[in-house]
Amino acid sequence: MAPNPQEDNHDDANVARAAKLDTATLSDALDKLGIAGQCHLIQPRSGGFRMAGRAWTLLYGPAGKPAGTVGDYIDDVPPGSVIVLDNGGRENCTVWGDILTEIAHRRGIAGTVIDGICRDVALCLQLGYPVFSKAHWMRTGKDRVQVEATGIPVNIGDARVAPGDIVRGDADGVIVIPKEHEAAVLDAAEAIEAAEDRIRQAVRGGMRLDDARRQFKYHQLQTREQA
Repeated sequence: MAPNPQEDNHDDANVARAAKLDTATLSDALDKLGIAGQCHLIQPRSGGFRMAGRAWTLLYGPAGKPAGTVGDYIDDVPPGSVIVLDNGGRENCTVWGDILTEIAHRRGIAGTVIDGICRDVALCLQLGYPVFSKAHWMRTGKDRVQVEATGIPVNIGDARVAPGDIVRGDADGVIVIPKEHEAAVLDAAEAIEAAEDRIRQAVRGGMRLDDARRQFKYHQLQTREQA
């Protein structure tokens, strides 16, 4: 039987590599490879939040009559996952609150990303559980939205997120690395990071910035590859 990408969230080497890189560097690598993986306007509820893991995805839609559940899925999410909730960018109701935060934190889930909003931010801050969303507001999603599907590709801030993709979040926001391109993205990001470190060291030693960038081929590292 083929593996379920919703369950592929073990602490593998590529997740560990992504965790060591900031989202700005990963964003540059995505741009170099022509991959749209930056989640527009998805921000941490605290600048100190950091996360890296493989995506466990869920899609919401408008509530029917009778309305379906907003979310009794949490016990099925494997530890180490990033829960990725596509609520269509809605800002008029939340799909994440304190009960889910408490359970996710206790179960060792890496974090939550929402194309929409959350509430009960105080508990996220108290526990240090990373939540990334467009905003926060208190109105419930009950009877307003319902779960349509899990384990399918979803849209988060205009970026496609498929089950099993690497999701990385920090103070600058969230990026997604498609599973089929993760080795290339991580290789490119590590090369960019190494060049930036050498440039910093050279400038601290008295070299001009333009000379340092030229010497370490900084602009070539960020230039988009031709198809």
